[in-house]
Amino acid sequence: MARVYNFYAGPATLPVEALQEAQKNLVDYEGSGLSLIETSHRSKEYDAVHTTTIDLIKELLGVPSGYSVLLLGGGASMQFGMVPMNLMPRDGSCDMTLTGSWAKKALADAKKCGTVNLVYDGSDAAFTTLPDPASVQSSPGSSYLHITSNETIEGVQWKAFPRTEAPLVADMSSDILSRPLPVDRFGIIYAGAQKNLGPSGVTIVIIRDDLLERSPEALPAYLNYRTHAKTGSLYNTPPVFPIYMVKLVLEWLQRQGGLDAMAERNRKKAALLYDAIESSDSFYRCPVDPRYRSDMNVVFRLPSEDLEKRFVTEAGAAGMIGLKGHRSVGGIRASIYNAMPDEGVSKLVSFMSSFAQAHA
Repeated sequence: MARVYNFYAGPATLPVEALQEAQKNLVDYEGSGLSLIETSHRSKEYDAVHTTTIDLIKELLGVPSGYSVLLLGGGASMQFGMVPMNLMPRDGSCDMTLTGSWAKKALADAKKCGTVNLVYDGSDAAFTTLPDPASVQSSPGSSYLHITSNETIEGVQWKAFPRTEAPLVADMSSDILSRPLPVDRFGIIYAGAQKNLGPSGVTIVIIRDDLLERSPEALPAYLNYRTHAKTGSLYNTPPVFPIYMVKLVLEWLQRQGGLDAMAERNRKKAALLYDAIESSDSFYRCPVDPRYRSDMNVVFRLPSEDLEKRFVTEAGAAGMIGLKGHRSVGGIRASIYNAMPDEGVSKLVSFMSSFAQAHA
């Protein structure tokens, strides 16, 4: 079949090699006589998938000792509530940075659990920039400081991270495993899978072990981080197939050379697109501060909304889908996660050039 180039923000494009491996094993998983989707999550077949996935996450990210890797359900949206419920006492407070649409959702849930101090508010700048990481400090007595490492809707990305006295917590759903990370600087990293990791249905949580002691006994069992750490993320039936897909994607990532190689490739893909925007004589305009432009989600505008609609339609006809910007901001958005092939970005850049020439 002729595959299109998938620029959707998520669920996002996956490596073809991983999809083909899953296809090969879907009905009869490695000669076991049944599908992995059907087998018990206590079986030896699934146990190998589960433990290998956790080991690969630790290896690729260089997770130091003293951290647990959890495989949970509920998406990053559940973590918006789980983080404050587990880390912040009822009479406590936390710090947050408001950097875009996803940070706003995390903020709303945290406010339901305690007092929230905004240490940065980017709303006046329409979320087109970020603060200098050195300027971001936690408040006295704060339970943690939360950031969103990459805003998929607004197209801003932290290029470096704050050093804070309170534990640093990060939603990394849309740029996890796209570059090396100083994991030891964070108390918690969490990420929904459906960008760089695999299909939706599983969420990765990397938590410093000492923070597990903060989880109140009064929490419902599934909402308590300690429940999952103590049971190796097997308290209940985990999302077996999404975890298997994450394993295949992680193995693909290893074959690409790991995070250093992937970061370099991602920078080149993003630079190609941003160069096309900047060299278009203002036909294309990216509103984001160049210092913080995302390597994952490239957002830009055209001279009119009618041209933007035409751009999306004609690009789709040419085999490039998912380029319509989020409904809350409009414009165009090209999501170029790890699995987006170089040739997909090159084809988009070529299309942008011809479209601009035809409509300038």
